[in-house]
Amino acid sequence: MHKGRLEAFSDGVLAIIITIMVLELHMPAGADLPALQAAAPKLLTYLLSFVFIGIYWNNHHHMLQVTQRVNGAALWANMHLLFWLSLIPFVTDWMGEHFAPLPVAAYGVVLLASGTAYFILSRVLLAAHGDDSVLARALSRDVKGVASLLIYTTAVGLAFFRPAFACALYIVVALLWLVPDRRIESLLEAEAAEHPND
Repeated sequence: MHKGRLEAFSDGVLAIIITIMVLELHMPAGADLPALQAAAPKLLTYLLSFVFIGIYWNNHHHMLQVTQRVNGAALWANMHLLFWLSLIPFVTDWMGEHFAPLPVAAYGVVLLASGTAYFILSRVLLAAHGDDSVLARALSRDVKGVASLLIYTTAVGLAFFRPAFACALYIVVALLWLVPDRRIESLLEAEAAEHPND
């Protein structure tokens, strides 16, 4: 099957997720600095979630650049990913309103489940393309992905004792992924250099 519809649907869902998150932001209760400070937790939580959605969009886009085809398993794996990402507005709003152990842990559970779903999607696509594909070469060692899942797991447990430390770990994962992963781009550039007339 062609990957175009999967890409378009995913892009649309991610755009809706960002729209829902921004609509949950409300103006400060007043026009002074204390009113803005009171709104800061929601703004900062929104910023973190926006970054995570951006990271997923970027990596999803890159992965599909080296994906030649999708099958039914890939479609369902992608839906699984989108399900968990669609919960980000809910936990963003909850954690922004109540910076307490359970909301912070729930935020981490959604991030952990989203990361796991992305990993599953990548493995399903790899299985459909074979070991000698560009996709296999690009995703052969996913050190950042595995490290992220371990950090999320630690953060969820930590949230019940030190919510601020758990949030710091969420930020660490975001910073880890803000550093561009050049594996796919490097392979695409190499392929283009080998076949300049394609």
